[in-house]
Amino acid sequence: MKQFKNLLFISTLLLCWMLVSCKTTARIPAGWSLVWEENFNQRKDFDSQVWSKIPRGKSDWNNYMTDFDSCYAMRKGKLVLRGIVNQTLPNDTAPYLTGGVYTKGKKAFSDGRIEICAWLNAAKGAWPAIWMLPENAKWPSGGEIDVMERLNDDSIAYQTVHSHYTYTLGIKNHPKSHSTGVIHPDRYNVFAVEMYPDSLSFFVNDVHTFTYPRIRTQKEGQFPFNQPFYLLIDMQLGGSWVGAVNPKDLPVEMEVDWVRFYQRKSFK
Repeated sequence: MKQFKNLLFISTLLLCWMLVSCKTTARIPAGWSLVWEENFNQRKDFDSQVWSKIPRGKSDWNNYMTDFDSCYAMRKGKLVLRGIVNQTLPNDTAPYLTGGVYTKGKKAFSDGRIEICAWLNAAKGAWPAIWMLPENAKWPSGGEIDVMERLNDDSIAYQTVHSHYTYTLGIKNHPKSHSTGVIHPDRYNVFAVEMYPDSLSFFVNDVHTFTYPRIRTQKEGQFPFNQPFYLLIDMQLGGSWVGAVNPKDLPVEMEVDWVRFYQRKSFK
């Protein structure tokens, strides 16, 4: 009986560890081959040959971006991106500072499946995102692939495609251009998109959420996604969609465990 209890205790510990860490679920999806991965095992900084810090812009998603060190960390094999109150940079008028990285000009993805394992900590006004933009085309005509967006402390993640067809022409339901997937707020989640020449298929924790297909239409710009896209991962705060920030909830972190890219054998 004592041996049984010990075995049950050990099994429970192993199960708990598997629930909170993506490192233990390094499995290759059926039918795919792993061709590239980033495990963020660097001690001091991320690999600058693949990643760059996202510069500040004028849009809701990047108007607090900074290269300030306090918004970035490498911790126990994780990339940590933070949103903080700006109490340190007196010459910067932004009330908040946020960290984000992208592979623009360094690494692009197409014809494959990309997966990102991340823990999304909650705060009022928090807007972590994992998404993709084309290397060689302007927005929105070149398209945008939103692999994950989470608002505040939601238990769902939003997945969306944008293009001239969906944004400029406003055709968002023929075909359906967005969906949501259930996430675990208190542990890591895996977000994925499969990129095909004629469709995009989205997943949250291996649950298929929706597929956006290429269709026959006389309307312009319906499927610009058959081209190389770079990856963006960022922790942003506030904006017209997520709403106001509660500074008492800050700092807030987004922890990225790994990124993996797979291809079918026919694409290799």
